[in-house]
Amino acid sequence: MGAAGSKLEKALGDHFPEGERYFGFENFGNTCYCNSVLQVLYFCVPFREKLLEYYEKNKNHTNPEESLLTCLADLFAQISMHKKKTGVIAPRRFVQKVRKENELFRAMPPTSILNFMGIYNHRSSVFVQDAHEFLNFLLNELVDILEKESSAAKDGTENLPKDGTENLPRDGTENGSTNGQANGVHKEPLATWVHENFQGILTNETKCLRCETVTARDETFFDLSLDIEQNSSITSCLKNFSSTETLNAEDKFFCDKCCSLQEAQKRMKIKKPPHILVIHLKRFKYIENLGRYKKLSYRVVFPLELKLTNTVEDADSEYCLFAVVVHVGSGPNHGHYVSLVKSHNHWLFFDDENVEIIDESAVQTYFGSAQEYSSNTEHGYILFYEKITSNANYQIGDL
Repeated sequence: MGAAGSKLEKALGDHFPEGERYFGFENFGNTCYCNSVLQVLYFCVPFREKLLEYYEKNKNHTNPEESLLTCLADLFAQISMHKKKTGVIAPRRFVQKVRKENELFRAMPPTSILNFMGIYNHRSSVFVQDAHEFLNFLLNELVDILEKESSAAKDGTENLPKDGTENLPRDGTENGSTNGQANGVHKEPLATWVHENFQGILTNETKCLRCETVTARDETFFDLSLDIEQNSSITSCLKNFSSTETLNAEDKFFCDKCCSLQEAQKRMKIKKPPHILVIHLKRFKYIENLGRYKKLSYRVVFPLELKLTNTVEDADSEYCLFAVVVHVGSGPNHGHYVSLVKSHNHWLFFDDENVEIIDESAVQTYFGSAQEYSSNTEHGYILFYEKITSNANYQIGDL
């Protein structure tokens, strides 16, 4: 990307952000799904900073166990500390680790997996995995690793006295403990920096129409998967997501207070919005009468600024769009992934090795197609919004 890199540097000129790096990623035949998501995560500044902190903390450990987390931290450090401002980096170690950890992301998964989530690379006609599946896998794997490391660290230190001496039994009890709990302290679930950035809470409310008792059940999420309709918007999709559903006939709700099946109303609301709101548009739908998946090229407007109104708390939560993973292709049998990223008030287009600066107005060309049949095959697939807070030290895209 020598010429392309020089072109990007020339286009930004004196406005090239100090200390920032814009690198494309080499494609190993069918890894655009991975490259597009990695670019977005790198320019998710709070996530990047935590990952680089992790790298600095662990880089001097002798013979550290290699994991997806260490591979990702090494990759981000390689970019951020590169002497050049632009270029191409091969995330080979990271991709190899991904393929080793999960067969879904190997070069050619089993036929059953192909049938379930198959998308083929429009350039080389080989299988390319789903970017949303990869994002979910990666975030959950990072959480598992961080939790295990935290648990191991606590197990190694929680029984040591503060003065660093050996832990000797006290009062005739083993390890100085007098009960079955860990020092009598209730252990709360660990909230990692992945949770702090991406996790939100949904509440599922069910109201019995006989006694009007409301039953609420909370669940956490890293992203919201939204059904889409033609010529709609993210706001309308979110309203449909939280719309009230009536449970009757065979779907009646068992009310604990009434001790019987009753008609009820059910709705899902956002109880706690996340700092980084990830919205997945369900563009691949299984059509029963066709017996296969079809890509929905519907036009879905996603604004640069989004307000969440139908929430339990923080009703005025406002978000700013900073990245989009785009699926390129007319159907689920072939495709490619690219990403759009806002960095330092500039929008950039990442297509594997290639990086270009684009105008903000170009983002709307990825809303989708207003007609069923269109030559436009580039559609927004995963949207990334950052919560705007008045006391934030920085905002993604504004650095």
